[in-house]
Amino acid sequence: MSATIGGPSGRQGRLSRWLRGRRPKEAAAAGDAGRADLLLAAAAAGLPLAPAAHPAPGYGCSCDRVGCPTPARHPVSFAWQTQSTTDRAQIERWARHQPQANFITATGMTHDVLDVPLEAGRQALERLLANGVEVGPVAESDDGRMLFFTLTRGTPEDEDEWWPCELDCHPETMDEHPGLRWHCRGSYVLVPPARLPGDDDRRVHWVRGPEHALPDPLSLLEILTDACARYAGEEADQVGAAWPLRR
Repeated sequence: MSATIGGPSGRQGRLSRWLRGRRPKEAAAAGDAGRADLLLAAAAAGLPLAPAAHPAPGYGCSCDRVGCPTPARHPVSFAWQTQSTTDRAQIERWARHQPQANFITATGMTHDVLDVPLEAGRQALERLLANGVEVGPVAESDDGRMLFFTLTRGTPEDEDEWWPCELDCHPETMDEHPGLRWHCRGSYVLVPPARLPGDDDRRVHWVRGPEHALPDPLSLLEILTDACARYAGEEADQVGAAWPLRR
């Protein structure tokens, strides 16, 4: 499952220039044609991937679960943690045989994700870049979230010291970090390019691609929590929107 995290390869450099030359919506639409390349770029940056459900007509999900609580946002297999991989050949097979599938990346293996309300994330990103802070890959989700990809703090040498995801993004802890969800060991997020359910063309797309090196999460945390505190209460039903849910 190992992969090099750091500077861009030739493929990633070209991908970065391609993405910067388009607005996010245009990049997401064009990304359908280059879906495999985007997935492979994420894997090459060390993000372990596994197939996920995809939208069905209306607000439905491709899974067979009646009333799925997280349509098109969850892994296909219950074994997603062990299934997740950065192996190029396996990801190419999945992309070829499951052309409609979204993909998740399992957090807490090589990376974590700081998941914040979209407007708070945009404000924080502007401040971080203005302050010269090294920011890694960042994705936007059209359901109102921004995802900051960082190095993981969830894989200590002593397995008894795991930092489980529930400590950070479970609804009971929302008061401590308003609106911020820390995805680490035992969690996952959708990785671009991904499609969200609904009648409109909602997507998850890169703002800063996976060619950017993963930063220490603590270098981003103060500005992110400050931005989230400013926007606390502006999202409808923050707790009810907690994602992902256990299946």
